[in-house]
Amino acid sequence: MPGLFDSKPIPPLAEVLRPQKIDELIGQTHLLGVGKPLYLAFQSGQPHSMILWGPPGVGKTTIARLSAQAFARSFIAISAVLAGVKEIREAIEQARHDMAQSGKQTILFVDEIHRFNKSQQDALLPHLESGLFTLIGATTENPSFEVNSALLSRAQVYVLQSLDHNELAQLLERARKYALPNTAFTADALETIVAYADGDARRLINLLEQLQGALSPPNNPVTEIDTRFIANTLTLNARRFDKGGDQFYDQISALHKSVRGSHPDAALYWLCRMLDGGADPRYLARRIVRMAWEDIGLADPRAMQLANDAAQTYERLGSPEGELALGQAVVYLAIAPKSNASYKAFNAARDFVAQDRSRDVPIHLRNAPTQLMKELGHGHAYRYAHDEPHAYAAGESYLPEGMKEPHWYEPVDHGLESKIAERMRFLKELDAKAKGLKD
Repeated sequence: MPGLFDSKPIPPLAEVLRPQKIDELIGQTHLLGVGKPLYLAFQSGQPHSMILWGPPGVGKTTIARLSAQAFARSFIAISAVLAGVKEIREAIEQARHDMAQSGKQTILFVDEIHRFNKSQQDALLPHLESGLFTLIGATTENPSFEVNSALLSRAQVYVLQSLDHNELAQLLERARKYALPNTAFTADALETIVAYADGDARRLINLLEQLQGALSPPNNPVTEIDTRFIANTLTLNARRFDKGGDQFYDQISALHKSVRGSHPDAALYWLCRMLDGGADPRYLARRIVRMAWEDIGLADPRAMQLANDAAQTYERLGSPEGELALGQAVVYLAIAPKSNASYKAFNAARDFVAQDRSRDVPIHLRNAPTQLMKELGHGHAYRYAHDEPHAYAAGESYLPEGMKEPHWYEPVDHGLESKIAERMRFLKELDAKAKGLKD
């Protein structure tokens, strides 16, 4: 009678489905299609170091393995999550051994290379330059920020993309023929699995493995899988999102630009994407307040109040009730008239002050709390605006002596700022008349 551990372990579905040839890889046609960069590299037979940058489950590891096969090189893989200096040294020694034994150069694949610190990345440089190995690094983070410039200058960066709907459907068809060959799927069930995979081939395969497990003995046999069975069986994760990574900043950028572009539906979409992905609503509330001050400004001062009220409402109610307040604030900001005039004026004034010399406060604007200061002329000839016609001291100057009018604040011609612009024009006319009388 065979023992309990005599049977061979069943390999993971991902390994079974891993392409053995480059033309079996699904997706990345912008790199692997005929005439495209990686296609040409494989055709040339001349390997080069590269950084494969893209989201999870798009084929980075597979491309690295196929590179070793295409270039007839030894292949060593290490994970930067688990490896340290010891593992790097072992990989280098293995590459030297392979070179001595077979004359073959090595492809060193470093998964999650952004997890290596600067010294670990630097340790690869001399061996990369000597030709001991060709480096292929895989990362989900922007290599511009996470990979040393010295290493980056010696490697070509290739940007991998999420699999589209048709590519995921093709992979699902291939996978289910192997994993569940005798089980039918309704069309809606197939669409649901593809949608939940969210561009990630690995996630799609994991979902299929969950179904495979659910249909294995002693579970009840099911001959057809529909959306109800999927909903009851699968553990469905949130859409792809990384707190603090590129996707996080890309999505907050999309939210801000949708508000600035006066598109409420797009603004709501990105807000809900971030909430769905696990972004901190308090962070979103702070950004919404910032949008009100930066992009709406004085064109509609109510936007600032509403944004602040939404943030306070979230603090009081929490999730999910408080998220409605954030949603309504985003809609209001999107449809409000826009002005960055005061934002630009503030930045211009700050830049001017940072570069300018220290200018004295004019005598007539200085405070005079003591008799000595009064005798020195502090505050002398100051004109109290409320006692002047229109509550405006026409022709008065409030800038340091010798400083030209900078005209930093220029209101736009819509929203409340159109009224502000009208008021400013009127005051400038009063200034012109007052100066005419003086002259």
